[in-house]
Amino acid sequence: MKKWTLTSLLFLLCLLFLLPDQGRNIHANAEEDSDELANPPKIEDNLGAVPHGLSTDSDVVKRESESMSKKTLRNTAEKFEFQAEVSRLMDIIINSLYSNKDIFLRELISNASDALDKIRFLSLTDKEVLGEGDNAKLEILIKLDKEKRILSIRDRGIGMTKEDLIKNLGTIAKSGTSAFVEKMQTSGDLNLIGQFGVGFYSVYLVADYVEVISKNNDDKQHVWESKADGQFAISEDTWNEPLGRGTEIRLHLREEAGEYLEEAKLKDLVKRYSEFINFPIYLWATKEVEKEVPADDDDTSDEEETTESSSEEESEEDKEDEETEKKPKTKTIKETTNEWELLNDVKAIWLRNPKEVTDEEYTKFYHSLAKDFGDEKPLAWSHFNAEGDVEFKAVLFVPPKAPQDLYESYYNNNKASVKLYVRRVFISDEFDELLPKYLSFLQGLVDSDTLPLNVSREMLQQHSSLKTIKKKLIRKALDMIRKIAEEDPDENDGKDKKDVEKSDDDEKKGQYTKFWNEFGKSVKLGIIEDATNRNRLAKLLRFETTKSDGKLTSLDQYISRMKSGQKDIFYITGTNKEQLEKSPFLERLSKKGYEVIFFTDPVDEYLMQYLMDYEDKKFQNVSKEGLKLGKDSKDKEIKESYKELTKWWKGTLASEKVDDVKISNRLADTPCVVVTSKFGWSANMERIMQSQTLSDANKQAYMRGKRVLEINPRHPIVKELRERVATNPEDDSVKQTARLMYQTALFESGFLLDDPKDFASRVYDSVKSSLNISPDVAVEEEDDTEEPEVETKEDDSSPKEEADGVKDEL
Repeated sequence: MKKWTLTSLLFLLCLLFLLPDQGRNIHANAEEDSDELANPPKIEDNLGAVPHGLSTDSDVVKRESESMSKKTLRNTAEKFEFQAEVSRLMDIIINSLYSNKDIFLRELISNASDALDKIRFLSLTDKEVLGEGDNAKLEILIKLDKEKRILSIRDRGIGMTKEDLIKNLGTIAKSGTSAFVEKMQTSGDLNLIGQFGVGFYSVYLVADYVEVISKNNDDKQHVWESKADGQFAISEDTWNEPLGRGTEIRLHLREEAGEYLEEAKLKDLVKRYSEFINFPIYLWATKEVEKEVPADDDDTSDEEETTESSSEEESEEDKEDEETEKKPKTKTIKETTNEWELLNDVKAIWLRNPKEVTDEEYTKFYHSLAKDFGDEKPLAWSHFNAEGDVEFKAVLFVPPKAPQDLYESYYNNNKASVKLYVRRVFISDEFDELLPKYLSFLQGLVDSDTLPLNVSREMLQQHSSLKTIKKKLIRKALDMIRKIAEEDPDENDGKDKKDVEKSDDDEKKGQYTKFWNEFGKSVKLGIIEDATNRNRLAKLLRFETTKSDGKLTSLDQYISRMKSGQKDIFYITGTNKEQLEKSPFLERLSKKGYEVIFFTDPVDEYLMQYLMDYEDKKFQNVSKEGLKLGKDSKDKEIKESYKELTKWWKGTLASEKVDDVKISNRLADTPCVVVTSKFGWSANMERIMQSQTLSDANKQAYMRGKRVLEINPRHPIVKELRERVATNPEDDSVKQTARLMYQTALFESGFLLDDPKDFASRVYDSVKSSLNISPDVAVEEEDDTEEPEVETKEDDSSPKEEADGVKDEL
């Protein structure tokens, strides 16, 4: 027993000494294993492909699995509330029944391209901002994780600081947010989201949780995350793989968005929407490749049996060859691998020969450039190369529709719609010196080989080549617009009719009318602003006339229809065509067969102050002085017979500030009208100026044209008035009639009455006279006796009475 006891004690002591060492060994092994996990070999290193940093190690997956599975914002993150407009926008997107959810990818790729453009531009003056190695590669990377349902889009662009993440993705809505929300509520077209600068939020069409990991050179790496529930969170990123620089967006896809985990779907979307992005777009694609591996023993044994059976028949020479060619037996198998696949390998359109580019490619390029992915094609495009002292390539497009705020912010909007490149390097899309304001609706790009790269925007603005580029662009743009009219069959009615009938290009029919309805105001503004190209722009003008039957007419067509001996182009301005057609100013002109242009846009009043003539023909406003319709042999005789009346009428209207009373040559059925002096404001212009918010009454009085009352000597009212004035010029009733006729003419001619009450009183007095009612009869007075108020008892007792009743019962 003692021996067994001693043996047991010795055994226990040995165990006690061995266990600490074993524990330390286990701990050391665990540390070695963790070190290996912390720096695992990347997938790309094994493949030998282009190394890109979208892979994550197992530690990262383990640390983030809980957060991602629950899709909750991290507790340690700093929380923010979305701005009201952003919340409204996200509510619209999340609850949208919009069928085309594909747009989210094109918006993210477009944003990534913008970020790459910015860092490349900064690198022109500071090459160190790009960094070295993978960071210097300007590209867009797309990667899928089907198990976790995560779609990642990564760029090596400029990246965002913490403040940028807050500003751009949450609290401070950009100006486009409200505009887009309003547009969505009216049209419901979510496809326009990219045009308003809020395309990022389209991610919530397919994702219910989004992470944005971003690193800017001026800040640490941060993570922005949100479930679109009214708030977002930002925290310093200490768990993801360092990006170096740029942004990675991780979309945790909804259950119904599983199609976007398919490589074929993503390839199709990139080809459809982002084919012409100027940076390479790579997809982490799965491929099957054939590979030779050592054959199994079973396979080799079968081959050996066959060779043994036929060995006796072989010659000695064959045996020698077989011995020399003996190699290890192998077989071919299919193996699944991953590698980065380039999705957009199309050469930039503007660098290609215009004859080699198809209409479909131009349309796709326009959609990508303008971020307009509707079904409509651009109305026209012009692709050209300029050579000589200044060399550049350019592509210009006429959009099918005008931007919503094209004229609302015409003078305040500095953003240009033509992108500037210098030697294939994007410089700016805010360089508004390439085209004048009135052509700002055009979309396109200019790539110059003459302009310098490493200069500031201010120095570039002063560069001598810029004026030459602008001049050529304007000429090409106007030629492109003119060509729309030339190719439109509707514009060629009456001339070259045979050629038009033979034309099978029906899609060009009505195209210029469409252009004019969208951008006609821009042409008019161009005539006002651009004196150099005023005549070219005047050829593009369109309008309706008294003989156009509701169709648009050009100045050339108007001149071709002018009557013999007609020296002036007649026009009239007003609120609308229907009102102008009934104007008394057109009576005599219509009877004599003259054509008159209708100008109904407020800007037309300003336009005609600059467009004084066209093809040696002067413009004449038929509501102003100076209208000449040929001489009448009886004019002098008529003027002499009405000399006394016109003199008396002018004196009677002395208080009305009437400059003169004359015999009219423009009236047929109306007794009188009021015209203005040739260089003063018309009645329509006065009304426009009075409606201005910051109008100055003193300046209006100075600019207002002198008013002239023109009377129709053939009208019975005017004839009777002449007789009465000759009999008794001091008759008050005749004077009242003369004043009433003037005020009526003033109103009918389009002027606003200074004293509407006085005019109304004269009308009522005239009505009394026609009804043989004495002007002294007073209005019957109202009976002021008040009736006593009768109190009505309500059936229901008041709450107080009910409470008192309850107390009594208690």
